[in-house]
Amino acid sequence: MESEPQSPSHSLRLVPDVAVNYRERADAANAVCSEISGMGRKAIAVQADVSVAADVRRIVAEVEANLGGIDILVNNAAIAHPRKLEEIAETEWDEVLTVNLKSVFLVTQAVVGGMRERKSGRIINLSSVAAQTGGAVGAHYAASKAGIIGLTHSCASAFIRDGVTVNAIAPALIETDMVTSNPNANPNLIPMGHFGSVDDVASVAVMLAMNDYMTGQTVSVNGGWYMSYSRRLRESRVRLRLKY
Repeated sequence: MESEPQSPSHSLRLVPDVAVNYRERADAANAVCSEISGMGRKAIAVQADVSVAADVRRIVAEVEANLGGIDILVNNAAIAHPRKLEEIAETEWDEVLTVNLKSVFLVTQAVVGGMRERKSGRIINLSSVAAQTGGAVGAHYAASKAGIIGLTHSCASAFIRDGVTVNAIAPALIETDMVTSNPNANPNLIPMGHFGSVDDVASVAVMLAMNDYMTGQTVSVNGGWYMSYSRRLRESRVRLRLKY
């Protein structure tokens, strides 16, 4: 199942109109739209499987018909099935890469033409600390999220003279259904000692949406996990050199 739509941060009041995509959880998407509408903004919920090209074409057409051109895209669709490498079936590998990575390619491809014509656009891709450390889900998930960082770099370079910025956010263990249902996700993995909140990530997304001089970057929102991982790795190498 794709990520559940989450309640927006207060900082989303800066966004004029919003389309919320969902695959199955219509009630959650409609609740988010109601909250945005309560702020005085227009919001619509649109059902689509964004890993399917035909669905992507349909949702983009529907959003543009109701709200106008798409100026800000947040690619956030994902699934996570915790598995050891030897337990991952080929079909499961393909499913995770399709939903988590192919969807980013398809939706970006579908909307960037309009952004380039208008010489303005923001694309924000949700990667993960798993791309940087391996994470707590499995190799299939880590590979899909690492692919998003590569795709972000490629698109940022391609669109840099067109007024379109492309950045990624790499969160770690944000308190959502995806994380709390994962038996491997423990707040003790985080140096800060607790899960992050949806607003911790949303505030970074809003910053990226407002910034027109930042592109090709990955912003880590991870409670110190990746920083601490790098430090521990360096320390272990120092100990090895001292030992041998």
